[in-house]
Amino acid sequence: MAESKLRNMSFDEEISKRRNQPRLSQTSPTKTSKMKSKKIRKSPELMASARKEGPVNLTTVDWQNVHHRRIIAASLVCGSYFLEHDRQENRQGCEALAPQWWEFFNFQLLYPLIDSNDFSIFGAVYEYKPVAFNKHQTGIVPRYIIAFRGTTIKKQSVSQDLWLDLNIIKHGLHQSTRYNVAMEAVQNMVSAVGASNVWLAGHSLGSSIAMLVGKNMAKTGNYLESYLFNTPFIAAPIEKIQSEKVKRGARFAGSLVKAGLTVAMKGSKENRSPDDSFTALAAWVPKLFVNPADHICCEYIGYFEHRDRMEYLGVSGIEKLAMQTSVTGLLKSAIGRESEVIHVVPSASLTINRSPSWELPTFMQAHGIQQWLKEDLRLNSKVYQYRL
Repeated sequence: MAESKLRNMSFDEEISKRRNQPRLSQTSPTKTSKMKSKKIRKSPELMASARKEGPVNLTTVDWQNVHHRRIIAASLVCGSYFLEHDRQENRQGCEALAPQWWEFFNFQLLYPLIDSNDFSIFGAVYEYKPVAFNKHQTGIVPRYIIAFRGTTIKKQSVSQDLWLDLNIIKHGLHQSTRYNVAMEAVQNMVSAVGASNVWLAGHSLGSSIAMLVGKNMAKTGNYLESYLFNTPFIAAPIEKIQSEKVKRGARFAGSLVKAGLTVAMKGSKENRSPDDSFTALAAWVPKLFVNPADHICCEYIGYFEHRDRMEYLGVSGIEKLAMQTSVTGLLKSAIGRESEVIHVVPSASLTINRSPSWELPTFMQAHGIQQWLKEDLRLNSKVYQYRL
């Protein structure tokens, strides 16, 4: 009978009834309300909301907007970070924090990339699943984005991450399991749908992996659009020198040393023209995003500016030899050890975050992926195209 009366009750009467119900006192909540309150405070969804996780800086997506494309790529990299965080903290289903980073952009997780050494998730393959077809997006939107995370301090993966960071310094990342897994995933995807339908994205360590994969794909004539955030540049921190005169002198001296070593070790005849494997990369223009306050990646600024200056001075031949390698790479070659210098590229679209330093006061913030999620950054961008 009571159930029948409830069905016949109008909507307004039901709302009125709920409004007239006595409320529990806020000063002395019941035991039940305390338990609910405690449960709510531990909710991962609310914790994520409080930390403002997810792509909160965009309300709509315009694929023709270069800043939106940057934010999308950075968000999917964040998704790869949170996939590993979710795994380690055993967050599954509705408690998982990772999906919010790709679902807003109509991507779905195709599969994660796993390092067999520690079983950590170091990347992911995302597939674009548009709600409706938009002819204006044809040729702009990728079908797949393969994104790689950087170093994380989570206990189950930090040791392997740091070991790979060391391998970047030693120019040995190409011998790692993660690179091989990443390379296989990209090759399979490009073979299936073509290079124009696949993007690469990465941050820090993950950016080095994406850089290495992109370079080797470019050598086969497959030029993938790549978004590389805070890519490590292994060199002396010349960009941090305050005196512009001293800075230029140091770079010029470095070019002479590297060019001289290259000629001495490989033979002057062979090095009268740039190495074929290096010039093969000229048509590939990865998008590099750097912050001048980040000493890990800021040398890219001087690397490309110095090349332009050497060309202006009429000594571009010296720089063409010097920019192909590093002193460490040359020394390893001298003792017969294999190496692959990741950070040297002939061409790039370099974007520098010139936002005020007080917005990113610490090194971790200057190196962090979060800065690239914002739309209103003060950015300087320039395309450096290698001249054969």
